[in-house]
Amino acid sequence: MHVPDGFINAPVSVATGALAAAAVAVSLRGARRELAGTGQGGGAGAERTAPLAGLVAAFIFAVQMLNFPVAAGTSGHLLGGALAAILVGPYTGVLCVSVVLLMQGVLFADGGLTALGVNITDMAIVTTVVAYGLFRVLVKVLPRSRRSITVASFVSALVSVPAAAVAFTALYALGGTADVPIGKVFTAMVGVHVLIGIGEAAITALTVGAVIAVRPDLVHGARGLTAPLELRTSPLTAAPPAAATPVPAPAATAPRRSVRRVWLAGLAAALVCAGGISYYASASPDGLEKVAHDQGIDAKARDHAAKDSPLADYSVKDITDPRLSGGLAGVIGVGATLAVGTGVFVVLRRRRNAADARPAADSAPAERV
Repeated sequence: MHVPDGFINAPVSVATGALAAAAVAVSLRGARRELAGTGQGGGAGAERTAPLAGLVAAFIFAVQMLNFPVAAGTSGHLLGGALAAILVGPYTGVLCVSVVLLMQGVLFADGGLTALGVNITDMAIVTTVVAYGLFRVLVKVLPRSRRSITVASFVSALVSVPAAAVAFTALYALGGTADVPIGKVFTAMVGVHVLIGIGEAAITALTVGAVIAVRPDLVHGARGLTAPLELRTSPLTAAPPAAATPVPAPAATAPRRSVRRVWLAGLAAALVCAGGISYYASASPDGLEKVAHDQGIDAKARDHAAKDSPLADYSVKDITDPRLSGGLAGVIGVGATLAVGTGVFVVLRRRRNAADARPAADSAPAERV
């Protein structure tokens, strides 16, 4: 659903760019809390989010290369908002997808540069907000179990894709550059993206389910699923004297577990998807491309500003073998997205820790001489 340059006029593109910038700024502040394990949803596992958030961005980049057929002559691919929000939190999720969109637009000429605000608004903000909001509602009403998390992931991801299609239709109604009946655009976009949503839901549920099966503490949406351990007093133990001051029992803490194996497994999966499986992805146009061609939305589409990039169209320039060219481009994309995403999230985590340390230092008693 990457919107090219020329689909949306300049005023709406500028407005969505401002909206996207504001949302990213808010997400930067919210992600600092998520990465530090404070605020709603914090707790066990939150301190491990920073090294995993960059991996989530790289994984989404890789899986987006795997277009799957959904109808005759039409394909779809993962959007990733639901997956990112459930794994690492909604604010961090917006940043993950935004990093992916930025890397795709700058390096691979996928999604217009003037339409970057449109794409972040549609694919990062709308999908994440809709998916995570619905996910939290479902988690509250469903039984507290790992299966419920997986079911909630499936439903929320499914709904998030047609929601993004509706958002695109609204933006096109405000600033579309071609004279196309909005009713036809709405029907075509929602119809095909409901089918794409099924694929999105399957990928999201399988990924979340796989992580929960081995490390539920690493899934943001599953925090609090397991009740903390409590020290209980045996009824056979004599009650303390009434005058005695009760001493609180020490909190039971779970031992810290390394995330290295999960991180390496996720990186390997991303490299395999981008570097190998992507060669067998569907070559049919995705949902937006198909609707744009059929309905005439692309009448005023413009060439991408980065069309001469050495990685344009997910291939390495001057390498004639398509499998090697595409696979190498995918590996480069995974590495670049991982580096940029991890850098952003590590900086945010350190800034949050530094901000938390300053009040503690200021409140420490002065040393007596």
